[in-house]
Amino acid sequence: MKNLLLFLTILLAVASCDQPDYDTILKNGLIYDGSGDKPYKADVAIKADTVAAIGDLSEFTATEIIDLNGLAVAPGFINMLSWANTALLEDGRSQGDIRQGVTLEVLGEGSSMGPLTDSMKLDMSTDQGDIKYEVKWTTLGEYLQYLEEKGISTNVASFVGNGTLRRYAVGNENRKATPEELDVMKGLVKQAMEEGAVGISSSLLYAPSGYADTQELVELAKVASEYDGMYISHIRSEGSELLEAINELITISREANIAAEVYHLKASGQEYWNKLDTAIMLIEDARKEGLLVTADIYTYPASSTGLHVQLPDWVREEGVEATIKRLADSTLRERILSEIKFTNPPSSIMLVGFKNEELRKYTGMRLDAVAEELGKTPAEAMIDLIVEDDSRIQVVYFSMSEENIAKKVAVPWVSFCSDAGSYTNEGVFIKSSTHPRAYGSFIRVLGKYARDEKVITLEEGIRKLSSLPAQNLKLEKRGMLKPGYYADVVVFDPEKINDKATFEKPHQYAEGVIHVWVNGTSVLKDGNHTGANAGRFVKGPGYRGK
Repeated sequence: MKNLLLFLTILLAVASCDQPDYDTILKNGLIYDGSGDKPYKADVAIKADTVAAIGDLSEFTATEIIDLNGLAVAPGFINMLSWANTALLEDGRSQGDIRQGVTLEVLGEGSSMGPLTDSMKLDMSTDQGDIKYEVKWTTLGEYLQYLEEKGISTNVASFVGNGTLRRYAVGNENRKATPEELDVMKGLVKQAMEEGAVGISSSLLYAPSGYADTQELVELAKVASEYDGMYISHIRSEGSELLEAINELITISREANIAAEVYHLKASGQEYWNKLDTAIMLIEDARKEGLLVTADIYTYPASSTGLHVQLPDWVREEGVEATIKRLADSTLRERILSEIKFTNPPSSIMLVGFKNEELRKYTGMRLDAVAEELGKTPAEAMIDLIVEDDSRIQVVYFSMSEENIAKKVAVPWVSFCSDAGSYTNEGVFIKSSTHPRAYGSFIRVLGKYARDEKVITLEEGIRKLSSLPAQNLKLEKRGMLKPGYYADVVVFDPEKINDKATFEKPHQYAEGVIHVWVNGTSVLKDGNHTGANAGRFVKGPGYRGK
């Protein structure tokens, strides 16, 4: 018996000696750790889901050793405003973003995938476009957990949207919430935060989110603040009342004692471009006051939303379905036509997203050209197209200044987003066009703005893509390349990174990202997707689960 025990002990010792020290070692990389400091040469070791060591690891072993020959190594990038909600249900690979180095999609601009009533679940089930899915969740936390269990390649987090809370408690009516309804919404914020939401969001240009007044938003934000969450907002105006809208966000931050962020900060419309400097100054002053106010942007001079936002406010009340009913009402047509005042010239509006396949022949055309082809005024064409498509119609608005984009890129408290889905450039996704930001918003930070135009340094671009948003969201062990942190790692060639997507041909992957690991698992290898589903539901600071 003693001899047997001795033999087993020796056998275990030998087996232990044969075990490699790490799963992966990345040799000879140029390390951009996310701090904004200058890069340095070192090796990186990954073990399980963690960055285990950084330094000279030449004496250590690993299951896989990859010689990077001086390629850049960075922490995974964070998309502060992603619309991958349904795209990930169709295809969890998240290819458009993974191929840019994005390892975390932050969802929930003003509306979120939960909490849902039975009627909201029914609406979500029936009001679907090309992507079809079953609604197998009720709360926001259940949706995010469902994504993880279904299998996704990127991490996911989400805000809970005030528009969703309003639909749940108030409906689509344009009115002040009652005290009882406000209590319901506050309870739902509490639930979402404890389930892992990163904060509360609003999208105040759209119904029903915009029906909330400032005080209602303050009360909801106070609940999120108790859980160390953030308030983030598509503010009420990005044009004529841009400064007033930013001041509202600052007021909410101050009164609710909460960090706050402006979604896709912009001065939209040429006559308002000069407001951007003052907008930045307002946020700088709030930060000097001690308020944690930040912003994110996408890196293109054109926005994208529904064509319906060109309609009068009263026509858009109670949501898209009610809007379409009004547009189809012949008794209202003349009044609507007389009140349409295009905030963007029809020549600057490109049509990109239709539900009706017969209308997709107009994809990529400007509204004025479509109107001419139809023999109608732009206003008449807009009404008829929206009714015929039975949707708001996704469009691209060419409304921003290139100079302003560079100015925003240089601001140290600005991070980045796509404000788009994360698509595979085949199958159901290419039935419609999209904005090129879905395929290039992040890579342009490193290529166009850091390498080519030198608006910022490469190390500063990486900080703004990684540690800055992670710190703003108060995420643990994310956003930095350092031992003990999760191994969300990107390897790229600084000389070859390039965005290929254009407004005319947007479904083109970015180039130059070679390897990506998510939670220590290889998701992109030698530029090819591995098919691995390593993504997780990343919980916010208020998470109270087990």
